[in-house]
Amino acid sequence: MEHLRAAGVIVLVLQPIQVKAFGRSRLRRAKNDTLDAALIAACAASLEEVRSAPDPRLAELAEQLTFLEQIEDDIKRFKTRLEHLDKPGLRRIVLDDIARLKARRLSQIRHIAKQLRAHHDLAVRLDLVMSIPGIGERTALALLVRMPELGRVSREEVAALAGLAPFDNDSGQYKGQRRIAGGRARLRRSLFAAALPAAFRWNKAVMALYARLTAAGKAHNAALIACARKLLIYANTVVQRGTPWTEKLLGV
Repeated sequence: MEHLRAAGVIVLVLQPIQVKAFGRSRLRRAKNDTLDAALIAACAASLEEVRSAPDPRLAELAEQLTFLEQIEDDIKRFKTRLEHLDKPGLRRIVLDDIARLKARRLSQIRHIAKQLRAHHDLAVRLDLVMSIPGIGERTALALLVRMPELGRVSREEVAALAGLAPFDNDSGQYKGQRRIAGGRARLRRSLFAAALPAAFRWNKAVMALYARLTAAGKAHNAALIACARKLLIYANTVVQRGTPWTEKLLGV
């Protein structure tokens, strides 16, 4: 993909489900390499919008962010292991491992932030996102690296890209439960983790949203998803406007 883009070729990245759905809409059942190639070409030609290539600077940081996320997963596993250990010697070993991983996690966050801040435009965007109460450096890095479109798409699009937009499930008089689906799972997890402290301590607007939703009977997780979506919309707005967070954004 990088080789083709460097050669000036427009590259589209399609999900397998897109091509399969396109083939089904044309009642195509036969399958071989030649037919698949023609189907993929026809599906690509039918797309009305071609998204611009991702920023190569952010693409380089994505692998390092993935490594950071893997470190955090390791910390969770060791904490779970600790719950099932009683012997002091074994607990000390696991606690030492957790401390070592936490130090590595902090070092990795600082390393990614330093590399990102080496570029003035990215540093400005990072500061804009971090001006939002409830979004710290870790979450801000995930937003910039995992969501290059931040500030260039609508609030509805940015929520859908992160898999935080609830989709209708209605048919006739049947009103199904709205659910989130798809999107960028790694970014969604980062936002969901930030939503909890934001909804209980750091962001007045998010706290008010959580209180209003739970008072209306919404489940805790459903309310947190809405809070995560609100944080993402705030981030998209400050980058779009090029101005830091203010209380005026409460109505966004």
